[in-house]
Amino acid sequence: MTSTTSATAVIDAMRDLEHASSSSIDEEKRSDNKQAGGAVVPPLYASDTPVSDQSLIYDAAREKALIRKVDLMIVPTVAALYLLCFVDRANVGNARIAGFEKDVGMNPRSYDFNILLTAFYAAYAAFEIPSTTLTKILGPGKWIPAMAFLFGLLSLANAFVTNFAGAIAVRFMLGVFEAGMLPSIAFYLSRWYKKDELVFRLGLYLVTAPSAGAFGGLLASGILKIPHMGSIKSWRMIFLIEGLITIVVAIIGYFTLTDSISSARWLNEDEKKFLQARLKSEMVGQKELVDKTHKKLLWKGITSTTSLCCAAMFLLDNIAVQGTAVFLPTVVRGIFPAPRYSVIDQQLLTVPPNVMGAIATLAFAYCSAKFRIRSVFTIAGSLVMVIGYAMFVGSSNLYVRYAASFFATSGAFTQGALLPAYAAVNANNDSERAGAIAITVFFGNIGGLISCWTYLNKYAPNFLPGNGLNLAGGIAMALIGVGLVSWQRWENKQRDAGKRDWRLEGLTEDEIYLLGSDHPHFRLRY
Repeated sequence: MTSTTSATAVIDAMRDLEHASSSSIDEEKRSDNKQAGGAVVPPLYASDTPVSDQSLIYDAAREKALIRKVDLMIVPTVAALYLLCFVDRANVGNARIAGFEKDVGMNPRSYDFNILLTAFYAAYAAFEIPSTTLTKILGPGKWIPAMAFLFGLLSLANAFVTNFAGAIAVRFMLGVFEAGMLPSIAFYLSRWYKKDELVFRLGLYLVTAPSAGAFGGLLASGILKIPHMGSIKSWRMIFLIEGLITIVVAIIGYFTLTDSISSARWLNEDEKKFLQARLKSEMVGQKELVDKTHKKLLWKGITSTTSLCCAAMFLLDNIAVQGTAVFLPTVVRGIFPAPRYSVIDQQLLTVPPNVMGAIATLAFAYCSAKFRIRSVFTIAGSLVMVIGYAMFVGSSNLYVRYAASFFATSGAFTQGALLPAYAAVNANNDSERAGAIAITVFFGNIGGLISCWTYLNKYAPNFLPGNGLNLAGGIAMALIGVGLVSWQRWENKQRDAGKRDWRLEGLTEDEIYLLGSDHPHFRLRY
């Protein structure tokens, strides 16, 4: 979309928000009003309610400044919360090589550790859609900090478990309260940003997933240097300190996050109208920017072709992501064994691959936003992932395998921003978008559940089943991506040719609203 047409769409949406009754501006006047930056400055329009000049004028510089303000107010908070969510989820891998298994009575030669992880991901998968729905109902400004506070408490509780049964119970409850975090933040950000802006903002907070691996490794190595805190020592301090940090950040988040643009205390009325108009300009046949929860639209978001394809890809991707997050310390320990390398050395060696994954996540998300395309980068990330796991499978050289971990994280972690964004931008309203994001992340959680059984101790140090599965998963993701974009291009051609216009025949305004992304004037984005 050109800047002129984008500006025009925003202007039209402003008029809708003001309930103005004015005639459209003809193209000659628009041309006369072009600014140097390509934006359009419309004349004042009629309205029964007086508004300030600032709310009437589209200004590219003003838009840029407002988006920067939004970025500073909400992205750092949600990024910090998700960082700690991922740290609290993955720190069991750091605790494992610091003596956690032995102290709670797990048998390292059995499947006890995999059972422990399964308890978490079973809860994580089961409660993800209900938790995301609660975000829509209760409001993200309330539910997201509440989730963070509760999983912070559960992480802290891990410091006091003394047996295997207690560890399973705590991990299960941790999964319950972490379940909705990723989709809820993605849904929350979609209330603030236009479709082509969303993927980079998702990248800015999802980059904390690989960053959490690096941060968690650094933090764990630092914590393990502390002799004790009262009766708490060794791996217990990892859980205690990281849980306390999460609780503090969650409390801060409660006072800084807001449900939507309309309730933001740090925006004035003109700024709210402007930001709302930007988002409304991309909607087709919709009455409200933030609608009431509608079951039919939620289901439409869940069952759309784009959502289901993104969900399938995210399932395959998350087998690799969650496996890497939890088992990378174990894999590194196999590559760099004791006594030549200490536990702290092994923790630190998990940092560089995760840093590389973080850099790749930001780079892919930025390029996707800049070029306004998601499919190319989704497929490219899948192929990078394939290279990494092919190296794992094809070589027994320890240094080649360590290098492979850099490719694996770079390819797999990038999808966390791309795939939820891909699903979200192909929804046409708030309820549909909630369903699209929820189903994508739900299938991702199923992938996390599968990952618990892909890196079994008996297959160390090669872990051939896990690495082979992720290699096949990367190939399948690339094929699904190619198939999806091919279908989307075909479907858009059908709509361009008017072959979907029959969907509007005889419908009322409310029925047109319920079409969502099936509206014949809506165009699928790839």
